[in-house]
Amino acid sequence: MKPVRVRFAPSPTGPLHIGGVRTALFNYLIAKKKKDGKFILRIEDTDQARYIAGAEDYLLESLEWCGIVPDEGENIGGDYGPYRQSERKEIYLKYAKQLIENGSAYWAFDTSGELEMKRNEYESEGKVFTYNYLVRNSLSNSLSLSADEVEEKLKSGIPYTIRFKNPVDEELVFEDVIRGRVMINTNTLDDKVLFKADGMPTYHLANVVDDYLMKISHVIRGEEWLPSLPLHVLLYTSFGWRAEMPEFAHMPLTLKPDGKGKLSKRDGDMGGFPVFPLQWKNPQTGNISAGYREDGYFPEAFINIIALLGWNPGTTQEIFSMNELIRAFSLEKVGKAGARFDPDKAKWFNHHYLQKRDTDKLADSFKEILEEKRAEYANIDVRKVVELIRKRANFVSDFWDHGHFFFKHPEEYDPKAIKKNWKEDTPGIMKELKKVLSDIETSEFTTENTEEKVKQWINDKELGMGKVMNPFRLSVVGALKGPHLFDIIALLGKEETLQRIDQALAHIPDEKNENS
Repeated sequence: MKPVRVRFAPSPTGPLHIGGVRTALFNYLIAKKKKDGKFILRIEDTDQARYIAGAEDYLLESLEWCGIVPDEGENIGGDYGPYRQSERKEIYLKYAKQLIENGSAYWAFDTSGELEMKRNEYESEGKVFTYNYLVRNSLSNSLSLSADEVEEKLKSGIPYTIRFKNPVDEELVFEDVIRGRVMINTNTLDDKVLFKADGMPTYHLANVVDDYLMKISHVIRGEEWLPSLPLHVLLYTSFGWRAEMPEFAHMPLTLKPDGKGKLSKRDGDMGGFPVFPLQWKNPQTGNISAGYREDGYFPEAFINIIALLGWNPGTTQEIFSMNELIRAFSLEKVGKAGARFDPDKAKWFNHHYLQKRDTDKLADSFKEILEEKRAEYANIDVRKVVELIRKRANFVSDFWDHGHFFFKHPEEYDPKAIKKNWKEDTPGIMKELKKVLSDIETSEFTTENTEEKVKQWINDKELGMGKVMNPFRLSVVGALKGPHLFDIIALLGKEETLQRIDQALAHIPDEKNENS
């Protein structure tokens, strides 16, 4: 069995889509299942017209953040370089000429204007023009021209392309790990351009040549490349490399949340969720697209999200570390049907990893937010605040919403809560409560002690828990939300708690009158 060598071969024509990250991940997992498996990063930059500055750096940074680390590739090294296709173009011309020599390809001198005229001519007759076996012998190429005419055109520097010559009336049969057996008649195929007039190969030629020379064992890519597979199989056959041809696996599409169509940036913009791993600023327009990293997702959560897009482990397990994914993953468990992306499930994954995160690290991240908010936290144990509020949060950025009251007095009070819970006798009850709390020693102002004293007082007075605790929480927090109230006041301390009750007594009657 040949060594496992897989590649991720993106084009630097824009930011890395979530579907692209999944392609990289699935390749990476297949490589890492084998002790000597290799994951290769190859930059396919043959489409110079669509090249975008900064896209390659973005790609490398994205893979690093995701923890998908190449073993070979551009800026990494290896025995099969260069790993950038624009630096390999002399190689491709040699192989394209080899196909011409063995009759599998031909020189084509048709100009874009001439081909456009043909398309218009066919369209006027209600037909579609296809450059294939039916028309190629009547067009300007080495199949219709004499050898002398071809030689003259090449010598004079007339622009040319090199096209693949599809065989006629053949049934092509090949296997796809995910799709199973595929059969296609070669008469349905058009003669694709292999080498362009600008001196660069097309994706088809460069892809096959590079995969062969780099000894790639598996080609794992998106479903959108499935229509290209017949040509690639024919190229392996024409070069005499069929025995070295890699296994192919075409993954299902990543679908919109409603399952209707392929997931796009526009879907993310409309739905309020990212479709890129990192934030992307388009250098041409200046437009900024959201990224999972900047939106507060942990890389472990992001990887877990995309791993289950189309792959089913066959168990009820949903949470996987990278090592667990490596052990469990197989292409045979990747489905054919499109995989619907669920933004809410993505948040669920991040919530899980947030709960597992080291508290000290979360506290450090929260302190950065507090500094941005100019909130004073010197007298509050931020670590303990994090422990109290983390269960309610999906992201570190949620901590402020769930815990801002630890760091500042309420600036306003929930009017609905006031209307329902602040009655005529409430101020008197709050004053008595303040007396109960005042009698507790500062050093004894703990969760357990304050809870015991207050609840004992409520029982003795036969007041009813809600009659006291709701206005008490409203006084301390400003709303009926937050963690266990006695945990809150233990962290705030005796003096701050009493001040907040005084503040509520001074302001809530006014607010109640304004809202009545």
